[in-house]
Amino acid sequence: MGDGAESLSVALGEDERVMPASPPSNAALLRAVAASRAAWNHAERPATIEPAGPGEESVWSFPRPPRVESVAARVVVAAGTRVVAETRDALRVVETAGAPCYYLPAADCDASVLRSTGRWTVCEWKGVACGYDVLAGDRRYASAAWTYPDPLDDLGCGFARIAGRFAFYAHELTCTIDGERVRPQPGGFYGGWVTARLRGPIKGVPGSGRW
Repeated sequence: MGDGAESLSVALGEDERVMPASPPSNAALLRAVAASRAAWNHAERPATIEPAGPGEESVWSFPRPPRVESVAARVVVAAGTRVVAETRDALRVVETAGAPCYYLPAADCDASVLRSTGRWTVCEWKGVACGYDVLAGDRRYASAAWTYPDPLDDLGCGFARIAGRFAFYAHELTCTIDGERVRPQPGGFYGGWVTARLRGPIKGVPGSGRW
């Protein structure tokens, strides 16, 4: 799972295939992520960036560290014909080069279809993200959702606002914003949602590992 930052399991001395049951404390995380945060100051940029016209936005206008924004639009997540989540109280996290990730209040998600995977990854900005499967009908959507139970918020970027909210991958789930079905961020790892008005190139395409 991921939402705009690489998993730091290797940096933390762990193999993602054999993750420990309990993630490190936030204090330990802050020590571990310092070098990774600093490295982003020297992140590469693509040779060509798509221009953004009226009503459009470029992922290259997003900040790093990321920013948390309120979303007034109607956001719906469905697994087949089953509505998994629906809200007009979403937050989105925007970060340089990545498609926005949308976080929905737990109260607006169907808890009966969410099952913890016991797996976790680390974002150098937001801390530990815990993965969830989505079960709908007779199908399991593996690792299709994640949440930050206790995000880092040492930078004053508002990450505490997403605590306990759920985000969803759009690869197999049907995710819409005001009726527009979004596309998943390229590459498979990142959980951003791509809309028609978003301009890139977007991290996840071949050759974008250092953006």
